[in-house]
Amino acid sequence: MTVSRSRGENRPSREAFATRRVTVPVDGSDAECAATLYLPADADDPPAVVMAPPFAAEASFGLPRFAERFAAAGYAALTVDYRGIGRSVSGRDAASARDAPAVIPDRQCDDVAAAADFAAGHDDVGDDLVLWGASLAGGYAVSVAADRYDVDAVVAQTPIPDGGLLGGGDSLRSRLRAAAAGLRDRIGGLVGRPHHVKVYGDPDEFAVLNAPGAKDGYVQLIPRESTWQNRTPARGLSALRGYRAVADADAVRCPAFVVVAADDAVVPAGATEAFVDALADPTVLRRPMNHFDAFHDDFEAVVRHQLAFLDATL
Repeated sequence: MTVSRSRGENRPSREAFATRRVTVPVDGSDAECAATLYLPADADDPPAVVMAPPFAAEASFGLPRFAERFAAAGYAALTVDYRGIGRSVSGRDAASARDAPAVIPDRQCDDVAAAADFAAGHDDVGDDLVLWGASLAGGYAVSVAADRYDVDAVVAQTPIPDGGLLGGGDSLRSRLRAAAAGLRDRIGGLVGRPHHVKVYGDPDEFAVLNAPGAKDGYVQLIPRESTWQNRTPARGLSALRGYRAVADADAVRCPAFVVVAADDAVVPAGATEAFVDALADPTVLRRPMNHFDAFHDDFEAVVRHQLAFLDATL
């Protein structure tokens, strides 16, 4: 798959941090999450930032650039692949890349919680714990923090507070298409013929992320060597539409930094404002950008504000 790339300027020196591939066990599951631990070179007991990727994405999709900056600034960063995705697939090859599991938000929140447990118990990091998520995972960070008492800060980057906003929104036509696709996938799966929908697409296509600008922003996240395919099992759509991070927001006890894209075509402004208002201690960065621009043209400004928030909070 040949796609355009995010620019890599302003990357810190590799002497500023070390990386280590690790495996994160998940309670109640035989499968594990593959992860990469970024450790700062000159910091004792650094705070840990647990980082979760956007919808259906691998941890290599945009997260390393943020993780490197966090590590260079004295933070440990743990980038995580959800079970069955990216390096979390055993014997990773082109075939397994095409067989990624359905995106089930509750299951992926369990993966984030497992990564938080791993970081909290790691000998090379300190006691401070941060949950960081982008897009749908911005909601995951809030949902997981709502169930824990050891989270010291949350960073939600252009979060999706309600899964029902995706795939064309809450129109009757969108709901019917999602239900039909999910039913086709479940029936087809019984005979080895699963049905998929596109992860991203143009506004006139049936895709999970089909708002204007979402396709271009997502494509730029994909590394050149990736064998990832632009599709996800349709049976996950019903679980996605039932996921509402906004319902968890008022239970978050720690400070939260929310990056709001003022020109976001994926998340309506009213949904974002309701999400922010539900948080007990929010700090908001609003920028004139689209949903994925924090990974691209707006990266430098966004990462500097995130680090300033973490420096002031921890």
